[in-house]
Amino acid sequence: MARRRNSVTIREVAEDAGVSLQTVSRVINDEPNVRQQMRERVQSSIDRLGYVPSLAAQRMSGSRSYLILAINDRERTLADWRERSGTDWVDQMLLGGTLTCQKHGYRMIVELVDTHADHVERELGATVSALQPDGVILTPPHSENPQITRLLAQRNIPFARIGSVEDGPGIRLTMGDEEAAFTAASRLIDLGHTKIGMIAGPEAYSLSGWRIAGWRRALEANGLPHEGLCERGDFGYDSGTKAARALMRRHPDLTAIIGSSDQMTLAALEVARDRGLDVPRDISLISFDNTPIVRFSQPPLTAVDQPIAETVSIAVEHLINASKAPPVSDVIDVAAGLVERASTGPAPKSG
Repeated sequence: MARRRNSVTIREVAEDAGVSLQTVSRVINDEPNVRQQMRERVQSSIDRLGYVPSLAAQRMSGSRSYLILAINDRERTLADWRERSGTDWVDQMLLGGTLTCQKHGYRMIVELVDTHADHVERELGATVSALQPDGVILTPPHSENPQITRLLAQRNIPFARIGSVEDGPGIRLTMGDEEAAFTAASRLIDLGHTKIGMIAGPEAYSLSGWRIAGWRRALEANGLPHEGLCERGDFGYDSGTKAARALMRRHPDLTAIIGSSDQMTLAALEVARDRGLDVPRDISLISFDNTPIVRFSQPPLTAVDQPIAETVSIAVEHLINASKAPPVSDVIDVAAGLVERASTGPAPKSG
């Protein structure tokens, strides 16, 4: 009967390779001072025997935990899951992070933390103490919470800040928000639209401002107005409904809207229908996020595709190599893409 892979011990690998236990441990933990020939011999025995290193054993053998911790906003994440609203931020985060971690023999764990709670330091401190991660990935708005970044810096834990460009400790990554909004607005201008509204996200997120800046830059570059054409929401459907109604009531000649989330843009689609407008004949819509749900709306939404998986993957690579490479000082900007679907079309002819 075939033996289970996890029943193979490190001692059997050492005997098969004809080396000491310490040498096998150094190879498993990718430590220096192991000759390449010896490393290959040990790896050959590992592959032949089907040895799978125990995470607990790895952690005991050195200073590393082989864990990367990703922290996401508790309130918003739980609301999305309970409502089954079709958002896939956590899915994409796991896709990029888990695969990259596995490639290096690491594991990724996701924890939900309420960034607004008074006890955030105690809550996060307990999590960090229990897991002792080798690196932490912070997503908005945690990436701009000084309580969180200060705690991690004080404990000398490498961390990545997605959606943050402020000076300070941590690897800074963005997902091309300003340029993506510029591209979306420019595409609408190419289609002949001259009155383009924006439903922006909340001020608590820096990326909301970046997207406004990209939208405004495209309009200004083409001599088009932007005053009074921006409303804010909280990324949720209800706030998108309120913002879209305000824009369309104030500007009856509006022919296009860019929404800073799929939920807010889906709300704008429904508001347009309520007003007897056809999408895209009367008004065009472009969304941010490109979550699965926008492919099944009627019409399917043109959307900015955020590179969540790629960004998290890059963050993981830098965190794992933090002890081997100098710290990254520049902001890492991962470009987003625009996926065109049926919600955008030529501007309606006046008269």
